[in-house]
Amino acid sequence: MIFIILAKLRRKPTKEMVAQSGKLFEQAAKEGVKLIGRYWTLGRYDAVSIWEGKDEKDAMKTALRFADAVSTETLVAVTREEAIKLLE
Repeated sequence: MIFIILAKLRRKPTKEMVAQSGKLFEQAAKEGVKLIGRYWTLGRYDAVSIWEGKDEKDAMKTALRFADAVSTETLVAVTREEAIKLLE
């Protein structure tokens, strides 16, 4: 399953916070969650990350790791090709 995580920072980021989030991403990867991409963004959300995991529990467990630093909204995604097949 693919998950798009929209994140809003709870406070001004520091280099230490960025380093800590890197460690949290590494820990999630060791548990089977694959990080596809992560981006800092302008607009309503400060960051977007795209993860792949086996189920919703993987996504929730990973998002909860970051709860002290960010508030999140998680979207479940399917590829365009998979969605088109549903039209048939």
